[in-house]
Amino acid sequence: MGKIRLKNIRIHSNHGCLKEEMLIGSDYRVDLEVTSDLSKPADSDILTETVDYVHLNNIIKDEMLVRSNLLEHVAKRIIDRIFLELPQVTQIEVEVAKINPPIGGDVESVAVILNSQRQ
Repeated sequence: MGKIRLKNIRIHSNHGCLKEEMLIGSDYRVDLEVTSDLSKPADSDILTETVDYVHLNNIIKDEMLVRSNLLEHVAKRIIDRIFLELPQVTQIEVEVAKINPPIGGDVESVAVILNSQRQ
């Protein structure tokens, strides 16, 4: 088994429950780690035999553009779509963080981390 990580994917989106968040949006950071058997592509050096991180990044970008009230919902959609489109992925951890959240204090970010394993 092996892991593929995408770190610090930055994107602007309109998630949140506040009207301002829906209209103006916020900056977000997404970190992703997937587990898969990487032994075959490690030997073959063939892209189609591994988990393509470009595909992973595109899933994240697509799902981050679909407005949600909760970060939990966005993270779950990312997980569901990865399992649907990339059958070689066996485990996922995704962190979705809102940068400088409007919570009435000097807070760098708030984040939700979800873990899931293929059934």
